[in-house]
Amino acid sequence: MSITQAEIKRIRSLREKKFRDATGLFVVEGEKLVREALHSGFRVEGVWRREEIGDAAMERISQLSTPSPVLAVVARPEPSEPVLESCLCLALDGVRDPGNLGTIIRTADWFGVRTVFVSGDCAEQFNPKVIQASMGSVFRVRVVAAELPELCRRVREAGMPVYGTFLDGRDLYAEPLSATGLVIMGNEASGIREDVAAQVDRRLRIPAWEGAGAESLNVASATAVVLSEFRRR
Repeated sequence: MSITQAEIKRIRSLREKKFRDATGLFVVEGEKLVREALHSGFRVEGVWRREEIGDAAMERISQLSTPSPVLAVVARPEPSEPVLESCLCLALDGVRDPGNLGTIIRTADWFGVRTVFVSGDCAEQFNPKVIQASMGSVFRVRVVAAELPELCRRVREAGMPVYGTFLDGRDLYAEPLSATGLVIMGNEASGIREDVAAQVDRRLRIPAWEGAGAESLNVASATAVVLSEFRRR
């Protein structure tokens, strides 16, 4: 597939969120991610390969420091309404780092968590860094914007527990854990906000190893530990 100057301009514009929002499009790069996109339910608008358009053109449209061999423009799915299911779901409160969000989506995929709810101030799902860090899991895990206090109330009304991670919570490894419910992970620096924390009925803590010097875990690492323990039970 050849590429026109107009297409180069449009693809380059997708580096900015305002243009991703306006067009409903985003970019994926690399053989694995493009293959994942093509086999997903997402609509792929176009695929460009370096061997077809040349090194110079690929460098102009790539969002990576080292351009990949292939790039695709993909249409975002329509926003989903928060739908409660009798399963284990994840919610993120103010996770603003794109790399963390992408890694968490990948971790959710690994542990079979099909839905991740996000507060409005989380990193954008289709940020290039989120896409790259997810390693294709963004095409399999639903990421749904939600008002978390209201979501928590609905989960509790449905008879499912709402878990949250706190530095003063109860030992994750000693607490009973359910196969269904909502697990909330908080902001990288400040944790879970008060209005969301007020809706949590089971507060958990990942205990540090005796003598550990670190004050806390990165939120993506903590998510992996928590989901692993839920799935182990």
